[in-house]
Amino acid sequence: MAYTDRYETYMKESITDLEKSRESERRIVFGYTSDTDVLLTYDEAAFNEILTKYMKTDMYCRADDVIDNMETFARFVTYYMSNGLGGEVDIVNEEVVQYLLSHFQTQYSLGGTCAQGAAALGTVGMPLLVQISDKCEKVCELMDYPGLECVRDGKPVPIREIAEGEPVYHIIFSYTKGDTFRIGDTVYTVPISNRLILDYDTIHKDIVVEEDFKRYIEEHAQDVISYNISGFNAIIDTELTLRRMDELGRHYWAVKEKNPHCKIYFESAHYLSPDVKHLVYREISRYVNVMGMNEEELVAHTKECGASLDNSSLPDVLKGMELLIEKYQVNGIILHTKDYSMYYGDEMTETNIEKGLTMGNLLSGTRARVGHYGNLDEIRESLQCPLSEVGLAFAKELEQMKLERSACLVPSRYMEKPVCTIGLGDTFVAGVQFGFIR
Repeated sequence: MAYTDRYETYMKESITDLEKSRESERRIVFGYTSDTDVLLTYDEAAFNEILTKYMKTDMYCRADDVIDNMETFARFVTYYMSNGLGGEVDIVNEEVVQYLLSHFQTQYSLGGTCAQGAAALGTVGMPLLVQISDKCEKVCELMDYPGLECVRDGKPVPIREIAEGEPVYHIIFSYTKGDTFRIGDTVYTVPISNRLILDYDTIHKDIVVEEDFKRYIEEHAQDVISYNISGFNAIIDTELTLRRMDELGRHYWAVKEKNPHCKIYFESAHYLSPDVKHLVYREISRYVNVMGMNEEELVAHTKECGASLDNSSLPDVLKGMELLIEKYQVNGIILHTKDYSMYYGDEMTETNIEKGLTMGNLLSGTRARVGHYGNLDEIRESLQCPLSEVGLAFAKELEQMKLERSACLVPSRYMEKPVCTIGLGDTFVAGVQFGFIR
């Protein structure tokens, strides 16, 4: 059976969900990190100048890389650009930061998976609760939507009321399909639009979730629709990680005990420490219903399991997802790509997973198309974009396969050259929440 396009149907249902949510005490919850992103506008001449001056080796990167000088920056970024990859890496030298800010045009925006997901839902008018780490005036201003609240002194308050402290900056180096750069006499072309996140940040080497927030969520667990968690990827101390996972594990257990219907969603990311990543995944999988990730993260995970994955092959993709489910004993995985999104795992009760995937695609696709979190009118306009041919082919292939687990695949509304490649996964997570609203 061919894929049936239900985008418009689910869009209409989601507008009804928004209206009902505003009249209800039930809330979607996001945690835990935020920052101020500094977007660098790609400038071929400026980048080639850097390569002429600093490119001293071949293009390559290692799992434990940090950027400590411009030579490291040059070889690392060219490797990612030439392969159309995205990722995250630490900058440990402030001189690198100052060099980049002085050689490229900059634009400031909101960063952090939970912060961006919350802002995306806030833009369409969804009330929700959020815990953030960077509470500077700029972050709170960028998250200032009616119904978007934090917890202070045991009660929800508008986010502007918690503004304090200095900003945390993450530098976003974006590149678009077709961008070029030169090393010596060779010109390289970027095959896929993507971005690198360059962190000059010490605050997120630890994640402290405020007791006030945890207590409120536990006391009001029955009103929690879904609990979306992320932000552990910058921690590099394994002993600290274990302590934080133990603290949060007791918190998640308390929430699930009071509300077994609450869906806990964990969004993956590029981890600065492979050891920390394994600890987080091992511990967090005891509590979460769904792990979310993009195809680059899936490839990296399956490689760690000793398997290679061709992400242009649906059987390979499913094999990779199966490996992760077996390794971490999680209920299911949501994979989001530019061509499709897919759930694979146990049958999800009290959930319309197709609706969640569809709205995830629609919200993230709108951000890619217009360059910001879309309002309802802009999201509706994205329905005019065609469905991805790759996604449609995968959906047709999936229909013919006999699987032991539940699977659902929704083709994306496709665009060849997105205006924006930043925060698309975070915005996708926001859209998925519509599938959890009962």
